[in-house]
Amino acid sequence: MNGIDLKKAVISGSNNICSKKSYINDLNIFPVPDGDTGTNMSMTTTAAVKALEKTDSDEIGVVSKAIASAMLRGARGNSGVILSLLFRGFAEGLKDKAVANGKELVDALGIGVDAAYKAVMKPTEGTILTVARVGYEGGLEACDKTDDVAEVWEAVCVSAEEALRKTPEYLPVLKKAGVVDAGGMGLYSIFDGMLSYFKDGEVIECDDASVEEELENFSSTVAEFDEVINFAYCTEFIVGRDEKIKTDPNELRMFLETIGDCVVVVNDDEIIKVHVHTDNPGNALQKGLDYGQLLTVKVENMVEQHRQRVEDNEAKKEEKNKLTPVDPTEEVGFVAVAAGEGVTNLFKDLGCTNVVSGGQSMNPSTDDIYEAIMATPAKTVYVLPNNKNIIMAAEQTVPMVEDREVVIVPTRTIPQGMSAMLSFDPELTAESNRDIMMSAAKQVATGQVTFAARNSEFGHQKIKEGEIIALENGKLTITERTPARAVVKLAKSMINHETSFVTLIYGADVSEKEAQEAYEAINVRYGHKVDVSLVNGGQPIYYFILSVE
Repeated sequence: MNGIDLKKAVISGSNNICSKKSYINDLNIFPVPDGDTGTNMSMTTTAAVKALEKTDSDEIGVVSKAIASAMLRGARGNSGVILSLLFRGFAEGLKDKAVANGKELVDALGIGVDAAYKAVMKPTEGTILTVARVGYEGGLEACDKTDDVAEVWEAVCVSAEEALRKTPEYLPVLKKAGVVDAGGMGLYSIFDGMLSYFKDGEVIECDDASVEEELENFSSTVAEFDEVINFAYCTEFIVGRDEKIKTDPNELRMFLETIGDCVVVVNDDEIIKVHVHTDNPGNALQKGLDYGQLLTVKVENMVEQHRQRVEDNEAKKEEKNKLTPVDPTEEVGFVAVAAGEGVTNLFKDLGCTNVVSGGQSMNPSTDDIYEAIMATPAKTVYVLPNNKNIIMAAEQTVPMVEDREVVIVPTRTIPQGMSAMLSFDPELTAESNRDIMMSAAKQVATGQVTFAARNSEFGHQKIKEGEIIALENGKLTITERTPARAVVKLAKSMINHETSFVTLIYGADVSEKEAQEAYEAINVRYGHKVDVSLVNGGQPIYYFILSVE
């Protein structure tokens, strides 16, 4: 195969996971709303597809390099980073090649598998890593009999699917939930989509359902245009009236009102002019034929037009907010990842030059973090991911930066990030500071109050979608009727005789009154021995974040 073949195969794989991402997201067994696996992996492959649209080479080495570079920069979440590492193996194994056979393709996959395992501090079997490794081993075994690309890659897919089915045997929590690993399913979907092209020459198309899902995801931006689109198609046509037909055009109007809205019917002796918004333009046109001939017809998809307007608006915002690279003129700088105006301002007050917008359910890409690093005018830049699902994406920036030192401080929560910033000592080396900052971060306990994103069961406790839940250091401990009651109960569980400081950070979905009530309940009980403070963080997803030191 050549570069064009790999290009089409990867596009097919990307389309396949984009179509299945909702299903893959639903495999997540933990009820906390997070950066869902299907979304992260599909966004990572979509970055590669966009790069391939600008790549016209037919050399497989050139194409694989473009894929790897785009995936690295577009990688979101741990699953996206691991996926980018697997495809980086293709770039290394196929470097400088014009074409490749099945054996060379599998050997390149093996390089990626090795890199992915090395990138994870404590590799866990029963995950995307297992599916990748077993798939590679199956392909390698097939190479003893053939080097045909389609046959070898089919062996990769058969073995990967078998490994995917066995993931619950590795992880009891999967077995109890009756699901396979989400990351493994995502990878298999990509591999299977690639096989469609290798074997049958067919590029899988994106399923319409995924398009509908994308439209739903625009709900937060749609309000900016002050529009409500109840029906998709703006349908306009003119009927040349048949003098033999005596039916009253008002009957056409009444019919159109049953299938849509914004109905306008204007008529005279010669024509009937019609305007209607409907999901069934064919039905409207067919009814119009009852009155004569169609002289003109115009049907426009308003949802698509609206989507394009939203995209254009977002593109303008991105361009406006794009960070500009600067020379490293200062000694030290900081980049943090956070969401919410209040939390962002907290990190800036602590000395962060740039704060990347992101967090739970909004994992920034490697390129987002890289851009913030390059816009920080410092010879040494400390990066605080503040989320376990962002750490790997941040780590991928280190080899990308050549003109300054990048130090990743692997903080997993907002309170850890703040504590790490406070412990920085400008007199120490970068390595010593990293150790001290992480030591300080580990002294902070983090409580979080959010909602269950899906029905779930943990231990003997059944959790319903939408129920208020509280987590202590990432472990689900409490369910309650209101966020305020949950955070007060969480504080009771977390505060002990060693506690000195408690910071209550309330989110965008909590009123000032609710936040004040929760603060007073905690302060009345513990304020005599603990310094309790209240901060408006404005963060999404989490009603409250509780920092206990």
